[in-house]
Amino acid sequence: MSAAIALQTYLAVLGRKAIFPIAYLGHVALFLIQGVAHIFSYPFQFKKILEQINIIGAKSLFVIALTGAFTGMVMGLQGYYTLVMFGSEEMLGSGVALSIIRELGPVLTAIMIIGRAGSAMAAEIGIMRISEQIDALETMDINPIRFLVSPRIAACLFSFPLLTAIFDAIGIFGGYLTGSVLLGINPGSFFHWMEASVEMQDINGGFLKSVVFALVVAVICCYQGFHTHQQKGGFGAKGVSQSTTRAVVSSCVLILITDYVLTSFLL
Repeated sequence: MSAAIALQTYLAVLGRKAIFPIAYLGHVALFLIQGVAHIFSYPFQFKKILEQINIIGAKSLFVIALTGAFTGMVMGLQGYYTLVMFGSEEMLGSGVALSIIRELGPVLTAIMIIGRAGSAMAAEIGIMRISEQIDALETMDINPIRFLVSPRIAACLFSFPLLTAIFDAIGIFGGYLTGSVLLGINPGSFFHWMEASVEMQDINGGFLKSVVFALVVAVICCYQGFHTHQQKGGFGAKGVSQSTTRAVVSSCVLILITDYVLTSFLL
């Protein structure tokens, strides 16, 4: 009898562990649907969206430009010493441009925004949750997802592709500085092979990734902050720190997983 009870308990625990991730994905999906739907609900929140574009997009410009410049320079340096072994250093422009436009631009842009703005989103909404400001919004019959989440999703969808384009342009210029100015590759060859290799499909794929990454970052960071009160480790400041940490780690991991899935379809 005791063995049957132990088996039943084990199966119940196993079932709960199997159901939890499915339920979690369902909650996140509903959160995403509500957040996106309320972007288009009347009255439109133009002022709040512009405010979030300034926080998420404009204030991330410097770190994106700096990261893009040194990423391109490192790509130029590493690519040159790899290609020179095969006598193909003239094709450096092609390698730098394709690597940045297809992969590094969207991925590194998303990761840098997670570190600069995604963590702030999770912390800000988390503090509003533990200080009962979200409960106050619900008491006043104001939809907190529409008021807090939708403007941030809209701002991310607007900012990510633009910042990705800036990252790509500065990264390619950084590769040009390293390859042509410092290492002596002919500038005409650099840009000729870049133009010959990069197709519109590559650019569109990079922008598609940036849009998907925008949804991932905005939804995960806002979701973690919105549900700070459900953190197991504690309430208050400890709960905010845990939700912020989970938002950053989960977003970064999902960016890499999503990048692999999208790349497998786009190639």
